[in-house]
Amino acid sequence: MAYDHFAAICRPLHYIVIMSRQVCYVLVMASIMGAFIHSILHVLIIIELPFCGPNQIDHYFCDVLPLLKLACMDTSLLVIVTITTTGVMSILTFVALVISYIIVLSTLRTHLSEGHCKALSTCSSHITAVFTFFLPLLFTYVPTVDSLSDDKLFALFYTVIAPIFNPLIYTLRNTDMKNTMRKVC
Repeated sequence: MAYDHFAAICRPLHYIVIMSRQVCYVLVMASIMGAFIHSILHVLIIIELPFCGPNQIDHYFCDVLPLLKLACMDTSLLVIVTITTTGVMSILTFVALVISYIIVLSTLRTHLSEGHCKALSTCSSHITAVFTFFLPLLFTYVPTVDSLSDDKLFALFYTVIAPIFNPLIYTLRNTDMKNTMRKVC
């Protein structure tokens, strides 16, 4: 979406060439393959671990880091690998999105018109959705002294709260919805 917004706002006359069907397929396949490879690496790490003792995870879903705590061996290196790969992937994606939107917002700032205000409204909802997802995710996978106790709270935010707010964030862009909300208030 960020690349689409970038192309539509910063290069509107070249949009059809930039966002061809082939480019859309490549973007979709790259994100699917990246997620698949990342997930398979986690599965391969977990499959090889010996588990003994308690079989209850101190988490509300089966995440990799709490699962590593249950292993009957020293998993400190695997924790570092998991935090590094997931953290780097999250940070790189977040930074790419932020850079894209900095370029888009700087372009919108130089050309203020009614059409650009509508584009800013569209971008602002996506930026809000990105921040509500990525900030808790980054706090989860960037290690701090007491990060393991906060993992459940941050994981709850990026797995439950952010998806709940996404429809609301995108719905508030709709003019009919805005008018209805004004009438209700």
